[in-house]
Amino acid sequence: MAQTVPPPPPDDIVVIGGELPLPPGTPAYGSVVIGRDRLTGDASGRVENVLRDVAGFQQFRRSDSRSANPTAQGVTLRSLGGNASSRALVLLDGVPVADPFFGHIPFTAIVGDRLSAVRVTRGGGAGAFGAGAVAGTIELVSATRRDLPVGDGSAFYGSNDAQEMSASVSPDLGDGFATLSGRFERGDGFFTTPTAQRVSATTRARYRDWSVGLRAVAPIDAVTELQVRALVFGDNRTLRFRGADSSTEGQDASIRVVHRGAWAIDVIAYLQARNFTNKVISATNFRLTLDQRATPATGIGGKIELRPPVGADHLLRVGVDMRLADGELFEDAYSGVTGLVIARRNAGGTTRTIGAFFEDDWTLGKLVLTGGVRADRWSITDGFFSEASAAGVRTANQHFAGRTGTEVTGRAGALYRPGEGIALRMAGYTGFRLPTLNELYRPFVVFPITTQANAALGLERLRGIEGGIDLSPARGVSIGVTAFYNRLEGAIANVTTGPNVRQRRNVDAIVARGVEVTGEARRGAWSLSASYAFSDSRVSASGAALALDGLRPAQSPRQAASATLGWAPAGGMRLSTTLRYTGAQFEDDLESDVLPGVVTLDATAQLPIGKRFAIVARAENLFDADVVTRNAGGSIDLGTPRLFWIGVRVR
Repeated sequence: MAQTVPPPPPDDIVVIGGELPLPPGTPAYGSVVIGRDRLTGDASGRVENVLRDVAGFQQFRRSDSRSANPTAQGVTLRSLGGNASSRALVLLDGVPVADPFFGHIPFTAIVGDRLSAVRVTRGGGAGAFGAGAVAGTIELVSATRRDLPVGDGSAFYGSNDAQEMSASVSPDLGDGFATLSGRFERGDGFFTTPTAQRVSATTRARYRDWSVGLRAVAPIDAVTELQVRALVFGDNRTLRFRGADSSTEGQDASIRVVHRGAWAIDVIAYLQARNFTNKVISATNFRLTLDQRATPATGIGGKIELRPPVGADHLLRVGVDMRLADGELFEDAYSGVTGLVIARRNAGGTTRTIGAFFEDDWTLGKLVLTGGVRADRWSITDGFFSEASAAGVRTANQHFAGRTGTEVTGRAGALYRPGEGIALRMAGYTGFRLPTLNELYRPFVVFPITTQANAALGLERLRGIEGGIDLSPARGVSIGVTAFYNRLEGAIANVTTGPNVRQRRNVDAIVARGVEVTGEARRGAWSLSASYAFSDSRVSASGAALALDGLRPAQSPRQAASATLGWAPAGGMRLSTTLRYTGAQFEDDLESDVLPGVVTLDATAQLPIGKRFAIVARAENLFDADVVTRNAGGSIDLGTPRLFWIGVRVR
């Protein structure tokens, strides 16, 4: 269930994984925690849908990882959207997981069964890997020894001949443990195209993906732990028309050392290897028009964090981190008339950030003061774009000048507990985000609209303030309210420059102000968690983008809400329903195409059979509401319809 971080004394703040203890000032930034029961109990079985329990969480489109183009699965918070890149920093055990080229999140490789909890912090961040956290931070934490049986598994069968299977084994290894897990799913999918708009080339959104993960935890001594992770995954999808296929491949690895002694230390090193392919089919003659046949990319990074002993009232964090992203695009353009290759393109580059951070949490009785500063040296280098005819004649050969700079950002907050069951908090912060290689160098087509890249894009810079109150008016009841003002200067938007043509450009700013409410109540076997977000988000623009001034950013709803009601009596039976509302939003920057607001209802039921087995039934979008995910001049795509699942879990 989603819940506000509770307000007991600092030593009791929820610690959700194999990391160093959370600083006592963490609740000053309004964190929300989603527990393991919710991560493993959603009707869709997908982490990206569980994250929607935190109202204000959004992807570029309303589709999940069965029917969205992977590159549209960037995540943001507080209606600071407008394009498909992630403006929220997503970490798995402290490691950034976004694709190094596109910035999207590989959600098919993130499985709820492998997690113990998720902590979502809305608002800009400092600390380790803070560069890029302009809309907040989403921290995924792996399941620990107490979460994992020696063996478990599940198998489900669902609508449209869908199959979903997962299994894991988690043996003890000396004083440590290891977990080997695998997941496979496939489905014939549903029609994303409304009946009236289907043609002979229209097909279902078929999908097929798999992942295999290994995580090992080994104590080195009584206060030091080694954590090793490896992940391999593949993802294949078909969208709208026959032949409109995409694929994603990934191989990730990381190593982490956590030392909990007097001088606490957290050291991480990681490597990502990713590749993406995509075929674009014309919506007029249904021929292949673009084959993005390879987009190899590499991400390398790490951090060192120290917590020196500076007294019981202070928790000091100092450290350095680094991230490097390198990748390039290979694509072929085809004639819609002859079906022959007319151009071959190659583009790419490198981005890098190296930062140092300093944060201190100072406890003064009922008051906790927290603050930090980062200094980052960034660079965008080796950018190029080349194009040749089918015969190999070079028609374009551009090399873009490298750019470097230094950004200093920070945050500060205060948490005051005047009495039992009440906490007051306020915070201010700044942050920045580099444009992704995708935004800089890769054009794309969602027919009939072409969106051009822009190698001259500048940085996005955030300034924000917020204040809130957390209440526990009765046992088992918690309520959190936050009011915020965020200004994202230089926001990168897809700006219309001509008929069916857009380009990525920096606008003056996106200004978002609003209110977030989160609550939870537990009484016996019953539980209720709810979240609501109101965001008045507007574009501030001038010059060539003046037409956008005062408009809402694309794909940014004003309102979103979610509520989950659960019943879990003794004996292992579980019933739950989740009601979600997403307000109306606009498809494009000029507010010409509307995506209507929508309400969906999901339900799950688990019936134990003996000690080790359970029958599980799941229903998505129970009332079959039309979830409009794209509207380009009346050309519509739809999201998940009503789906049913039946399966078994073994533990």
